[in-house]
Amino acid sequence: MLDKWANTYDRTWIGGEYWANPMEDWHVENGGVECKSNDGNRSVHSLTHRLTDASQAFEVSVVVQQLAVNRNDGGAGLRLGINNEIDEYRSSCFVQRGLDIGIIEGQLFVAGKTVSLNQKVNKQPIKLQVQATPQYGAVLLDVSASLATTSKPLGQLSHLVPANEVLGNVAIVSNFNLRSKADQRGGLYRFTDWTLSGNAFDFNPDRKFGPVLWTMYTLSDSRTSDGFVMKMSVFTGPMGYQDNHDVELQVKRDNQWQTLGQAKLDPDAWVAAFRIPHWPEKLAQQFRVRYVEKHRDGSTTQDSYSGLIKANPTGRPLRMAAMTCQNDYSFPYAPVAENVKKLEPDLLLFSGDQIYESHGGFGIIREPFEPAIHNYLRKFYQFGWAFREVMRDAPTLSLPDDHDVMQGNLWGKGGMAKELPELDPTASYMGGYIGSVRFVNAVHKTCISHHPDAYDPTPNSTGISCYYGDMVYGNVGFAILADRQWKSGPEQAGVVVGKTGTDEDPNLINPKINPPNPQLLGQRQEQFLAQWAQDWRGHQLKAVISQTVFAGISTHQPSPQRYLKYDFDSNGWPGPARDKAVAVMRETKALHICGDTHLTSLAQYGVKEQRDSNWSFCTPAISAGWPRWWLPDQVGIPHQNRPQHGLSQTGEFIDAFGNKMYVYAVGVPEVGQSKNRYVKAHEKGSGFGFIIFDTQQKTYDVYAYRYLIDVADGNRSNLFDGWPVTIHQDENIGLNRLS
Repeated sequence: MLDKWANTYDRTWIGGEYWANPMEDWHVENGGVECKSNDGNRSVHSLTHRLTDASQAFEVSVVVQQLAVNRNDGGAGLRLGINNEIDEYRSSCFVQRGLDIGIIEGQLFVAGKTVSLNQKVNKQPIKLQVQATPQYGAVLLDVSASLATTSKPLGQLSHLVPANEVLGNVAIVSNFNLRSKADQRGGLYRFTDWTLSGNAFDFNPDRKFGPVLWTMYTLSDSRTSDGFVMKMSVFTGPMGYQDNHDVELQVKRDNQWQTLGQAKLDPDAWVAAFRIPHWPEKLAQQFRVRYVEKHRDGSTTQDSYSGLIKANPTGRPLRMAAMTCQNDYSFPYAPVAENVKKLEPDLLLFSGDQIYESHGGFGIIREPFEPAIHNYLRKFYQFGWAFREVMRDAPTLSLPDDHDVMQGNLWGKGGMAKELPELDPTASYMGGYIGSVRFVNAVHKTCISHHPDAYDPTPNSTGISCYYGDMVYGNVGFAILADRQWKSGPEQAGVVVGKTGTDEDPNLINPKINPPNPQLLGQRQEQFLAQWAQDWRGHQLKAVISQTVFAGISTHQPSPQRYLKYDFDSNGWPGPARDKAVAVMRETKALHICGDTHLTSLAQYGVKEQRDSNWSFCTPAISAGWPRWWLPDQVGIPHQNRPQHGLSQTGEFIDAFGNKMYVYAVGVPEVGQSKNRYVKAHEKGSGFGFIIFDTQQKTYDVYAYRYLIDVADGNRSNLFDGWPVTIHQDENIGLNRLS
C-alpha cells in the first residue's frame, strides 16, 4: 500500500483508508498529511492493513518532516502493535500505545532504544524504513533512517521483539513521546509516502470507511398529495474546496440502476439530504449512493454504498429496535449491533446520546466553528461506524440529546443561549445552549435530515432549528419530540443541580423547586401532540418518541451508596409541566419510548390518579456510562400495589418531584468492574430495547435485552428481570390489565 495523499486535494478528511486521531488536527496539504496540533499522540491508522501474522515478513516506511520546533520534541514516525483486549481494528484506533519507531531530538528511536543521527537534518524530510523478519516466535526489526531527497543514510538500529508486540493496527504518529492532553508544546510534522507491504498484513479493502461513510433513511405516509415519502441522509467526511460536493442516489428497477437525483453536501454537517415523494411503498427496493472523488491529476474514483429500502410493513406486526446512549468505552458495541441485526427489525430508533464528549479522546472544542464541528463529526462517525450495517437496510430515527450538542445536561429554554457559560463549562448545571446556533443546527442536520418533514419547522427565536413531527409507517404512528429544547432551566427555580435536596427527607415533596411558568415540551409541541392525538389517518397504534422518561426513576448515582434525591435531568421535573405533557399524551393512547437514563425501566404514568395515563419504556443504554440505580426500598420510599411478579423496587410510587408512577420493571445494574469492555458494559446494565407493535391485537410487546447475549439462543436470561411485557392500547389511558 502507498498512501493516496499525493493525489488528494487539500482537506480535513484524509481518506477512507485511514482513521485520524483526532480528525480535526490532521489535514491533507499539498500532497501529504500534516498534523496541525503540537500536542501528543496524534495518529493516523491504516484501516485496510492490519498486522495479523508475525510468522511472515513485512515492511513499513514513511517520509517524516518536522515543520516547526517547539519547547518539547515529541518525535514522529511509526507505531506497530496497536491492539486491545478484543483484537478489533476499529476500537484499536483509539489505543494510544504500541511499539514506537521514529525520529526524536536528532536520534533514531526504536522501542526505547536510540542512536544519534550522523548529521543534523534541519527540517529536511527523512525516510523511515522498517524491515521485519520472523525469528522463531519473535520478530527482528531492522530500522533505518535516510534523507528522503538524496537517500543518504542517517542511522540504523535493530531490535528483537516478541511476535505479539507487533500484531494489530499500524499508524503514523506525531509527537509519539508526549501525552495526548493539551498544552504539550511538541513539534509539528508532515508525513508522505507511507507504504505497507508483506504477507504479515491482513489486507481487507472492505474495511475502508468512506468517502461515503453510511446512510440513514425513513419512509413515511405523508397523508398528502406526496403519498409515501422516502428521505435519506448520506454522510461523507469534510471535503475540500476543490473536491466534488455532489452525491447521487439510484434505485434498482427492472434490474437496472436508475438515478433519482443528486444532492449537495452541506458544508457544515457534511450530509447530503434526499427527499423522494410518491415512493412505491409496497415494494422493497435496492438503493445505492454514488460519490465521485476528484483527484489532483484530473482522474476520478467512484465510491458507492448500497442498501435496501424496505417495503412498508403490512398485514403483520411492526418490529422496532430501540436504543440509546453510546459511551465509547465499549465501542464498537458489537454485541448490540449484531444482535439487533439478527432480530431483523423493520425500524430502528436511536433516542439520543449517539456521542459523548469523551468519544475518541482528545477533548472537546467549543469554538471556532470549523474545528468545533469537526470535533463533533469524528465522534458522530463512531456511531455510523458501529451501526451502519443494520442502518443500511432499515429505516432509522435518530434524536439529538444533550451530549450530542456537547452538553452534560440540556435545559433548552426554547433555544436560548447559556447566559454565563464560563460558570458552567461542561454545560451540566444551568439552562440554555452552550454551542452556537450554527453548531447546534449542524448537529441537528446530522441527526434528523432524513426524518419525515417537521410539523412546524419554524426555528426558535434564536434561530435553532425545530424538528418535532410525526411518522406513519407499518400502520403505526410515531410522534417525534424534542423534550429538552423548551425545558425550563434549574436556575429559573433557584435550584443547584447535585446539591438541592441533599438535606431533605426522601418523601418530602417540595413545591419550591418548580420555576414560575414551568416548561417541558413547550406550547408548540403540546399543540402538536393534541392535534396528533385526534389524527388516526393511516395507522392503528401510536407511539411517542422522545429523549427521556417523564418521571424520576432514579434514587442513587453514580454509585449504589450515594442517594441523590433530585435528578433534574429527568423529565419528571418540572412537575407541573410534566403533568401537563402527560395529560396531553394520554389522549394519544401512545406508548412512550425513550432512553437517556442508563437504567432501563417500564413504568406507567399517573396524573390525577396512579396508573391513569401512558406506559413508558426507557430502553437500556447501548453502553451505559454515568450509572444510576432505582433503590426506593433501601431509602424508605413507600410503595403500593407491587406487581404480581413480586420483584423488588417495583409498584406505585410518588417520585421526588411529586409525580405518580407505577414502576413495573427496572433493570438495576451491577457496578462495572471488568477490564473487558463488553463484560463491563454488561455489568453496567447495557443492552437494547425491542418493541413489537401488533396493530390487529392493539398491543405492544416490550423486550429489554441485556448486552452480552446471543438473541438467537432464546435463553430467558437474555432479558432483564420483568420483561417481556405485553401492553394493550387502552392501558395507555388507564384501562389496565397488567397487575
